[in-house]
Amino acid sequence: MTLDRCEGLAETARALAAGEVTSRALVERTLARIEATQGSLNAFRIVRAEAALTEADAADREAASQGPRKPLLGVPVAVKDDMDVAGEPTAFGCCGEFPPVAEDGEAVRRLRAAGAVIVGKTNTCEFGQWPFTEGPAFGATRNPWSTHHTPGGSSGGSAAAVAAGLVPAALGSDGAGSVRIPAAWTHLVGIKPQRGRVSTWPRGESFQGITVNGTLARTVADAALLLDAASGNHAQDPHQPPHLDVSAAVGRDPGRLRIALSLKPPFTAVPARLLPEVRTRVVELAERLAALGHFVEEADPPYGQIGLTFVPRATAGIAERVGEAPFPALLDRRTLGAARLGRLLGGAPLRAARRAESVLHRRIGGFFTSYDVVLAPTTAAPPPRIGALLELSGFATDRVMIAACPYAWPWNVLGWPGVNVPAGFTPDGLPVGAQLLGPANSEPLLVQVAAQLEAELRWWEKWPSPPVTARSAAA
Repeated sequence: MTLDRCEGLAETARALAAGEVTSRALVERTLARIEATQGSLNAFRIVRAEAALTEADAADREAASQGPRKPLLGVPVAVKDDMDVAGEPTAFGCCGEFPPVAEDGEAVRRLRAAGAVIVGKTNTCEFGQWPFTEGPAFGATRNPWSTHHTPGGSSGGSAAAVAAGLVPAALGSDGAGSVRIPAAWTHLVGIKPQRGRVSTWPRGESFQGITVNGTLARTVADAALLLDAASGNHAQDPHQPPHLDVSAAVGRDPGRLRIALSLKPPFTAVPARLLPEVRTRVVELAERLAALGHFVEEADPPYGQIGLTFVPRATAGIAERVGEAPFPALLDRRTLGAARLGRLLGGAPLRAARRAESVLHRRIGGFFTSYDVVLAPTTAAPPPRIGALLELSGFATDRVMIAACPYAWPWNVLGWPGVNVPAGFTPDGLPVGAQLLGPANSEPLLVQVAAQLEAELRWWEKWPSPPVTARSAAA
C-alpha cells in the first residue's frame, strides 16, 4: 500500500486478517494521506488523529488475542458529519462551535462493532440540502478528478475521500440523491439502501423519512461489505426491513432480467434536460447490459406528480433542523427560506404527502411486474464548477439544482434501494454515473447487476491522475 492511495475495503480487511499489516500502520498512512490533501481537497470536517490511533492499537491487540475475527477489524473508514460519533461534534455543515455528542449513532455503533476505526467525519453542505459541498463553515470540498469542480453533495466529503484513495470506503446519507450524486460525479459505487436498512438513530426518521444512510466505495463488493457492516436497527427504529446479506449477492448471476431504460426526468416545476454527454454514457451502459443477455427497452416509471409529495417532507425536515440549531443567525439564507416553507407545509400538506407514499408504492410497484430493474441517469449534467451555486438565491439554487439532478429524489420518497455505478467520463474528463433502481428490499439484485457491469468495465482501475496532493492540486 502506498502513501498516495489505499487498497479497497475487502483487500484491507484481508491484509489485516493475514497479518500483512497492522491497523496502526494503516491508520498512520490514512492520516498522512488526509493531511497531505486537506489543503487541496478539504474532504474532512474532523480528523480523529489521536482517537483513531488509540482505536487502531486496540484493534491490533484484539487481533493478537486470536478471538473471533470481526469483519472490519482495524480497517480505517470515514463517516459523514451528520452522523454522531461519541466525543465529537455533529455540525452537519453548519457554522459555529458545536459540543461533542455523548454517544455514537446506531450506524457508527455498528461499524465499531464490526471492528472499523473511524478516522474522521467528512464535509457536507448545510443540513445536506444541495448537490455541492461548500459553505462558510469549512470552505469548499473539491473533486479529485478536477479540483475546479464540486464532488457533489451532500455526501461530497465522503465521496472525495474515497475517490482520492484517502480511505477505502465511507458512509454518507441520501435524502434526494446525496450518496448517488457524489458517487456519480467522483466515479464511485454508491448504495442508497432500503429505508431503515442502515439506522439513522438517534433520529427514527431523518427529514420525514426521505433520508437514509448509505455507502460509497470504489467497487461493488466494498460498498456491499460496508453496507452489511453498518446495517441493522435500534430497537425504537420505526422502519426495520428484513435482514439481507448483500455481500453474498455480489458475483451471483442474476439471470436474464427485464431492464427499463428511463431517460425522461420525473415531473419537476422547473425545466430539466438530460445533457447529451451524460445521455451517451448511460445509453452505452444499457447497450452493455443488453450484450450481457438482458432484455432492455426504454420505459419510464409512472411517477405522476410525485414531486408534490417530496417538497413538504424535505422542507418540513429542514424546519425541524433549523428549530434545533444552536446558532440560527449563522445559517444560510436559503436554509432559513426553506425552513419557512417547511413550517407552512408542515401540517395538512405534510400529512397528505406521507399518506400518498402507499399510493405511490402501489402504482410504481406495478411497474415492477413488467420490469425487474430500472436503469436511469443519476444526474442530467456533469459536476458544476466550485462556487457556481454558492451565492445564488434560494429560487435560483433550486432551478440549477433541479436541472442538474432531477433523477434521484423519487426513490427517496419511495424509500426503495438504488445503486449508482460509474458510467464513464464526459469529453472534458468529468465523471458521470447511472443508477440501478429497484422495488423494496431489492439491494441483492441491484448489486448483482452492478457487479456484472463492473466485471466488464473494471472501473476501479481508473484513478484521478496525477494523485492529488496539497502540492499538485489546482488553486
